[in-house]
Amino acid sequence: MSFSSQIRREWQLLLGDGWLRALVSWLPIALFLMMWGIFSVGIARDLPIGVVDLDHSRLSRQLVRNYDASPAIAVARGFSSVDQGSRALREGEVYALVVIPKDLEKNTMLGQAPDVTTFNNSQFILIAKVVNSAIVQAHGTLNASVDALKKMAGGATVPVQALGQAVPIRSQVTPLYNRNNHYGQFIVSAAIPAVWQIVMVVTTILALSAELHNQGIAQWLRGAPVRNLLVKLFPYTGLFLLQGILFLWAMYGALGWPMHGSWLILLLAQLLTVIACQGVGALFFLLALDPTKAMSFAAGFTAPAFAFVGVTFPATDMPAFAQFWRSMLPVTHYLEVQVHQVNHGQSLAAAVPQLAVLCVFILPLLLAFWRAVMLAGKHNQEEVTQ
Repeated sequence: MSFSSQIRREWQLLLGDGWLRALVSWLPIALFLMMWGIFSVGIARDLPIGVVDLDHSRLSRQLVRNYDASPAIAVARGFSSVDQGSRALREGEVYALVVIPKDLEKNTMLGQAPDVTTFNNSQFILIAKVVNSAIVQAHGTLNASVDALKKMAGGATVPVQALGQAVPIRSQVTPLYNRNNHYGQFIVSAAIPAVWQIVMVVTTILALSAELHNQGIAQWLRGAPVRNLLVKLFPYTGLFLLQGILFLWAMYGALGWPMHGSWLILLLAQLLTVIACQGVGALFFLLALDPTKAMSFAAGFTAPAFAFVGVTFPATDMPAFAQFWRSMLPVTHYLEVQVHQVNHGQSLAAAVPQLAVLCVFILPLLLAFWRAVMLAGKHNQEEVTQ
């Protein structure tokens, strides 16, 4: 059978399988739109918190107003006791509980430092970070106001002068990247490649399992195992690369997210990632020779990708096993290229180390070819024996 005939056969198999059609066409787009819809707001607003005011003073009421003035949080409920507030926090009615102690105003006027306690569920990593930042900012605003009043009482007649004495050093944080603090930009841009990796590995397994159902793997591979496997993977290589290009265009073209690097370097990294994922999927299937087992291998290998890539949790703080696992994932090294290109405009010479690591992932594909040759040879030996 000629190369062109084999390619036409692969397209017919693809068009005749509903799951394969979905995985290379509308399903990845639907997943992208779903994730973008979840994170499209970009900035957390009016996260509900609860307050237990045990002081009921003018200063405590001012502190509560400062909380409510923050665009990130909103005082949803006031509680008369810590037990009531704790129950609401555990049930998810509020994301944080602030306990304002008794004698807050009295101790503040005496120059003491009363403790305002905040409870939150740190399992909500992003929400806890936003809520804590907003509460700290509200406390800082109140502290500056109180200190400014003290300075004015001590002789500073001009409010600006009193504020300058109360807060002699002010900090200004200017983000170099993602200046609007749009968390969708760093979450979605990492989640999409992680899902893309899963789609590629799973699709490769399903494409190979179609041959298992049609004629058997050994029968399909006989004669030219390397060629047959290569032709099987070739059409999907182009389709996967097209998916990657569409995701890049959607994020850094249609949505207008900043892009400072080279598109050619990103496309090269995507091509190497596609080959790596196809090699992993082919190796899983040819080792197991069972779609269910191969899918289990793929799920265990690719599912933790988003947690391990180092976007939502710093890779340097991960235990040794997690760092080892992330190094085994092709998408980890692709994302490093993507982040450096998008944010830093990294040169080709600086991107070579990560591109070289992606080239190493051709090894699973070579092992898959070796396994295909072994299966075809075993089938030929059985025929000779018979």
